Amino acid sequence: MLIGIQEKTLELTKILSQFIVEMKSTDIPLHIFEHAKLAFLDWLGVTLAGKDDPLVQKLIRYADLMGGNKQATILGYGMKTNLSQCALINGAASHVLDYDDTLEAFLGHPSVTIFPSLLALSEWNEKSGFDFLAAYIIGIQVGATIGACAGMEDHYRSGWHGTSTIGHFASAAACARLLELNEKQTVYALGIAGTQACGLRRSIGTMCKPLHAGRASQTGLLAALLAAEGFVGAEDILEGPNGFFEVLKGKINDKAVDALGKTWEIENLCQKYYPSCLGTHSPMEAAILVVQREGLAMKDIKSIRVYCSPLTVDVAGKKEPRTPLEAKFSIPYCVASLLIRGDASVKAFTNEKLNAPEVKQLMKKISVDSDKKMTTISCHVEVETVEGNVYSQYADVMKDIPELDLKKKKVRNKFIDLCIPILGDKKADKIMKVIDSLEKIGNIRTIIEQI
Repeated sequence: MLIGIQEKTLELTKILSQFIVEMKSTDIPLHIFEHAKLAFLDWLGVTLAGKDDPLVQKLIRYADLMGGNKQATILGYGMKTNLSQCALINGAASHVLDYDDTLEAFLGHPSVTIFPSLLALSEWNEKSGFDFLAAYIIGIQVGATIGACAGMEDHYRSGWHGTSTIGHFASAAACARLLELNEKQTVYALGIAGTQACGLRRSIGTMCKPLHAGRASQTGLLAALLAAEGFVGAEDILEGPNGFFEVLKGKINDKAVDALGKTWEIENLCQKYYPSCLGTHSPMEAAILVVQREGLAMKDIKSIRVYCSPLTVDVAGKKEPRTPLEAKFSIPYCVASLLIRGDASVKAFTNEKLNAPEVKQLMKKISVDSDKKMTTISCHVEVETVEGNVYSQYADVMKDIPELDLKKKKVRNKFIDLCIPILGDKKADKIMKVIDSLEKIGNIRTIIEQI
């Protein structure tokens, strides 16, 4: 299939470039394209749902200030801007609700870094739906491979925001594939993207987190376009001296590299069903399960103890969130909101909901503690009642990813919930039908025209 891709004499940057260029789209299993179409439907839904956020409005005004050719569409607005600004805006809009998919190997959120640049480039170049999906599949696999090498402990725990750092490479890989760059150009595209890869976890809970997604997508697009023009970057940006792994932490993971073209990480893509940090999801699932199973009322609860990995506590353990954005990274708030209202949807993250007295009261009863026995996203929850009974529950949403058929139903329901208020019943249904057969569409502009 891929001649010589496992030769250990090749460096990782070149191995990945060879994979990007030589992997035949027709050799990608058909069910992998089904996963890709579902990922696109989910991404489109959260992008449209996030389009009116103040952050997006600021970026649109910035794009207007910068000017440029009208090349690609800002989703939900029916207006065009240049490719670069379009990738930035749609990327940030799709991450602003923190409702987009995640992938453990990617160390973050892949689709928000890949689809924005790919969609802009595909619209401009009138690419087919099949080529669009294949490029996405290649991009997410490259990102997941680099993420598996960088590592959660080495890279992410050092303070780097994987969505941004890994996303730069994934976007560049996908765009290089779509532009049909040769191997040398693709090496340079990764080099150009890699030297700009950045993003600090200190920005989580601010507008800069969704900005990270947009910038990663934008920069990956820039890298591929420059490489197409003969722009030169480092040929060993990942593994070389003073390269990505040496400076931003990580080392080559032979198992992940050997899996290229054999297995597909998109099958492990985890769509979100709550618009908050993934670290809050397992605690919410465990707590609501205990309350429902035991038939507990809020007055029955004395305390709720949540035990998570040190990383989850670090990222999602905000005890007193001050803003709705910070509340998305607060296990106490997310658990309290779900238990009291049965709601942890987009509507739950407002100043009014955050400051509700009954929510504040329950939050005081919720503690979040570190437990090194917990994996990255798993948790153990103990609910103690005023009568002294203690009920326990373990949860790990990353290990409970539904099979494809069930996932399709859940994502479609999510899309309907998010987009019918924006698009109306008929248009939302039509878009879903178009995406169902996206691989058969000759020009990606067909889907753009439906929105």
